[in-house]
Amino acid sequence: MDGQDRRRRGVRLTAAALVALFALAGCGSGARDNADSGPAAAPAERDQAGGAADQAGGAAERGGKAEQGSGAGAPDLRVDQRSIIYTGTMRVQVDDVDEAARSAIATVTAAGGFIGGDQRRSADADARAELELRVPAAKFHGVVDELAKLGRQQRREIRTEDVTEQMVDLDARIITQRARVESARKLLARATSISDLVSLENELSRREADLASLEAKKERLADLTSLSTITVSLVGPDASTADEETEVGFLVGLKGGWKVFLTSMTILLTVLGAVLPWLLAIGVPLTVLLVVLRRRRRTAPPAMTPTGPAAPLPPTAPPPVPAARSGP
Repeated sequence: MDGQDRRRRGVRLTAAALVALFALAGCGSGARDNADSGPAAAPAERDQAGGAADQAGGAAERGGKAEQGSGAGAPDLRVDQRSIIYTGTMRVQVDDVDEAARSAIATVTAAGGFIGGDQRRSADADARAELELRVPAAKFHGVVDELAKLGRQQRREIRTEDVTEQMVDLDARIITQRARVESARKLLARATSISDLVSLENELSRREADLASLEAKKERLADLTSLSTITVSLVGPDASTADEETEVGFLVGLKGGWKVFLTSMTILLTVLGAVLPWLLAIGVPLTVLLVVLRRRRRTAPPAMTPTGPAAPLPPTAPPPVPAARSGP
């Protein structure tokens, strides 16, 4: 029994010594590998850092889209939280166009808006004013109703466009692009060679340009959703909707035919004016040349024979007339 216990102890000690030797050898080789790959690992670390930043940006974008998908039902329940673009067109007949235009401007200013465009034509009772009004979206319908009270409303058109999904998508893309810009800036700060510096600067410029474009689109949508547009046509009492109706009759046809005739004559005279210089430059010399050639043919001398001028041909005698036959 003592011999067997001794052999077992010897085997255990031997196995423990081998395990210790293998462990020491592995630690030494790992240290040498780390020492050898230290200088060359910097670019790899930069690439890993950039990849990690891009992955973080992608995760942010996916998170934003996930929020959009998971919370898509919430904004639908609250219309005031959605991004909606309102656009309106009106035509109102008033007694005094200038007075109505001043009232419309005062109404929009009181609502917190401003005048985007003002075009007027003064012709007594046939005066007309075209106003482009920008008003806050929350007060859009109230301002439209106030403008309709300026006179007799002849036409009203209101259009809406829901851009909530576009706004959410732009927000997610902006977050992602900002993360990509930050990762490019970090890599640029750690660049060690000229080639890496140039490539990273180009990449950073491209990413910043994309970010600026996305932010400009968001600002444009935000402006359209925050301020609605109303185009108002104020017309005088003599103006009517007759210009919008289809006119028929003899006089209407005569007027249309006369306009077509005048248009055709204008086109014909335009073509003639374009061709006339060519006719003067080419036609006149050609006509003179033809006249000179005809005169030369008329004054050319008679043809000469070898012995002298050709004798004129004798006149031909008329054919004989048969004698009248006498009767039997």
